[in-house]
Amino acid sequence: MVGTKNKPYKVALNYAITIVFLLIMIFPFIYLILNSFASWDQVDKHLIPTSYTLRSWQWLFSNSVTVAPAPWIAAFFHTFLVTTISVALMMLFAVMVAYALAKVRFRGRKLVDNFIIFQMFFPAIILLIPQFLLVTKMGMIDSFSGMILPTAVSMWAIFMYTNFFKAIPDTLIESAKLDGASDLQILFKIVIPMSKSITTVIFLFLYTERWTTLLWDMIVSKSDGTVTLNVLISQMFGPYGTYPGPMYAASVLLTLPLIVLFLLFSKNFQDGMQYTLK
Repeated sequence: MVGTKNKPYKVALNYAITIVFLLIMIFPFIYLILNSFASWDQVDKHLIPTSYTLRSWQWLFSNSVTVAPAPWIAAFFHTFLVTTISVALMMLFAVMVAYALAKVRFRGRKLVDNFIIFQMFFPAIILLIPQFLLVTKMGMIDSFSGMILPTAVSMWAIFMYTNFFKAIPDTLIESAKLDGASDLQILFKIVIPMSKSITTVIFLFLYTERWTTLLWDMIVSKSDGTVTLNVLISQMFGPYGTYPGPMYAASVLLTLPLIVLFLLFSKNFQDGMQYTLK
């Protein structure tokens, strides 16, 4: 009886703690949004601004302001283009290599598998100089190809797909082969449709990582024709450093697509995370 009486209080306490931690987690984004609409004399002056305006957003998208804004709309589409193509190439390469490692018997397969795991322990920055020299010699500086191709392979994605494909019964693959299906048909018509949950996890992680990439884009992009959102936001600490309101608006513009993607794929993402945590 005592335990039954105390149970509602425990539930209420759990909800209260959860709400507090949730507010702590989402408050930085709320602060970001509020300051993007705050009057310029209110930005970063109060925890919650007291007056609001669209001036920061107008600064980003209109030429009618005092200081001509950087090409934010173009930068947004540059970021979308580079990220989408890069992630598509990463996932295409990952599923094909992972299927070969998981379901195709060939000499050296274990060596390749171990090399992928070994490579994951090294930070990507150690390849920065070789990649830059290669891109420079190939004449791809200040081009979308120079931003996309060096980031078109993800060892982590290959590793994740390989482990998932190994769990698919070999009997299913053999049955499809007996029916005359080729390896490519098996991969794209059977294996990938069965991998919807893990594909969502990999896609969201890769898209977030590439969307927020800064260092490589700063090195390759040299003009407004290829500049991305991250590069423009980083420049706001220099020539645009006296305009914190627009910086907050640009940060919201950078963050919002990732939130929309997560909301669209949240169900499959949760299923995929349950598999990865097993």
